[in-house]
This record gives sequence, structure tokens and C-alpha cells, in this order.
Amino acid sequence: MLKIGDKYEIKATVKEEYLASTLKSGCLDIFATPMVVAFMEEASLELAQKGLPEGITTVGTEVNIEHISPAPLGAEVRFVSELTGIDDDRFYHFNIAAYDKLGLLAQGTHTRASVKAEKFQRKAESKYEV
Repeated sequence: MLKIGDKYEIKATVKEEYLASTLKSGCLDIFATPMVVAFMEEASLELAQKGLPEGITTVGTEVNIEHISPAPLGAEVRFVSELTGIDDDRFYHFNIAAYDKLGLLAQGTHTRASVKAEKFQRKAESKYEV
């Protein structure tokens, strides 16, 4: 059972495919903001999933971050998600942060909604059925 204050952490090394110059989200060879967000979401997903029954998952509904400091190719980055609230047993709220060896890279908030995995997948696929 999840409780407010629970945390989950993942680590990643900045690879070429994670660079702003590669993703075209910028021109520099630094950790791209979209990848920072993706890893923050992954940490939050993993934390939320620990408290959900089989067949239920969460989908991201909102992300708000401040990308404070750059990280170069090869940097080791740690992503921490902390559960800060649950609304209606369905919406999970997190504080999210990313750190390298020198300190804070990014911080913000994230919300995920629980869904029935198969039903939600079918709903998405049915939008494009001919």
C-alpha cells in the first residue's frame, strides 16, 4: 500500500541518444529536457505501480518542471519521485527531481491517473480504426 512520503529512485547515464542535439530539442550536446522528463515519469510510474493491483496502471496527465542545470554526455543522473498526494483513489501527485554529482539538475511536479490497462489501450487503438 502506498503512503504519502514514499519515494522511488532510478539512475541513468547520459547517452548520445539523450542529448538535446540528437533529439532536436536544442543545439547543444547536453541532457535534453524531454529525456529528463521521461526519466522523472519513469520513477513516478514505478512508485505508483508498487501500490496498484494487477491490470491497473497509471498514465501521465501533467508534468511541470524547471530544468535548472545542464549535464553532459556520460554524466550519471539520479531521479527521485516522492508521492505527495492521492485524490479520489485515482490521481497520484509527485514531487520529482533530478541530481548529478554536483547537485540539482531539475525539479517539479507530476500527476498520474490510474486506469484499467487493457481498456485504456483498446480506447486508444479504437480512435484510429477504419
